[in-house]
Amino acid sequence: MSAVLKPVEARLEPLDAARLEQLLQIEQRAYPHPWTRGNFLDALKSGYHARALLAGEELLGYYVAMQGVDEVHLLNITVSPDYQQQGWGRVMLDALALWARGLGAQWLWLEVRVSNTRAMAIYEAHGYRRVGLRKNYYPAGSGRREDAVVMSLRL
Repeated sequence: MSAVLKPVEARLEPLDAARLEQLLQIEQRAYPHPWTRGNFLDALKSGYHARALLAGEELLGYYVAMQGVDEVHLLNITVSPDYQQQGWGRVMLDALALWARGLGAQWLWLEVRVSNTRAMAIYEAHGYRRVGLRKNYYPAGSGRREDAVVMSLRL
């Protein structure tokens, strides 16, 4: 008999340095090349739109986005490995799009590793389109680099 998932009540809150340790643990589990403490601190210091997705005090995921002129650039979106494949990424993408529309943004932009086919499928299901390729954009270990697919969503 399969386990029944209990409904989870979640909320988005501003991401702050107080959650940094918990966030870094998730980031390191989720990615082979995670953002560093310095990356997150710089984003917070710069005033980027950073949100934590919480159920009680449990951090389910987070995102960081940068506002530009008539556009928003998604810099990082992560669902804790413990909560993946439950729709939380889509919840955060919806929240990001709602915030961006409220700013009057016309576009959402992001980059994703060419090897991250699961994330690309989520973005495409959400309406994002592949619009370009950035050669050697991401570190890939052992001195190698990996290309990034540039994706956008017209709001």
